[in-house]
Amino acid sequence: MNAAYTPEEMMAVAAARLLRDGTVCFVGIGLPSQAANLARRTVAPGLVLVYESGTIGAKPAVLPLSIGDGELAETADTVVSVPEIFAYWLQAGRIDVGFLGAAQIDRHANLNTTVIGDYERPKVRLPGAGGAPEIALSARQVFVMLRQSRRTFVEQLDFTTSLGGSVAAVVTDLGVLEREADGELTLVSVHPGVTAEEARAATAWPLRVAAELRETPPPTDAELRALRSLATKEAAA
Repeated sequence: MNAAYTPEEMMAVAAARLLRDGTVCFVGIGLPSQAANLARRTVAPGLVLVYESGTIGAKPAVLPLSIGDGELAETADTVVSVPEIFAYWLQAGRIDVGFLGAAQIDRHANLNTTVIGDYERPKVRLPGAGGAPEIALSARQVFVMLRQSRRTFVEQLDFTTSLGGSVAAVVTDLGVLEREADGELTLVSVHPGVTAEEARAATAWPLRVAAELRETPPPTDAELRALRSLATKEAAA
């Protein structure tokens, strides 16, 4: 095992391990793209990556800078219009997993990507909904990736952008949470060196912790090599 990894790399590895071969995955830019492309190189070589710009079956050798990056179109099985992606693929139920990020999340995995503070006079105006509400409603499962702190894991959202009903797992820099039958998030795994008390301290509500709390296996050398090669001009292995 290689102990020299960043919290972001641990997040990408933990999220990649959740994906299954043959899954159709709606991917966002940033950490979700890292996780999905790492999974395609390791645990799920048959993963089908769909990006909002209309690329289906993209196989980028390097991480795209945006959904409009030419790397996606050049390596995709096909490219369709944005309306077709949403109407025929997403809203028709053809997406197995959707990845989302957020500025805030509550105990039931509802998400805010709209504003911090009052909507009329916000402290911070965020990028907004984009396709997130449709992904949250239409994907069979949703995985969320964000850093865990009392600013992000809040008792009450400043604005509800996306509902958490389809969220299956939340991957943070501290651990992995899953939604229970009643819809509330429970910490099921902590990353190496992290304690349940640290995760609770980084959460603004009384965080549930699984009775049999696991430790996330650290990234392997092979996972780190595959992940880091995505940030270079090396061809995919």
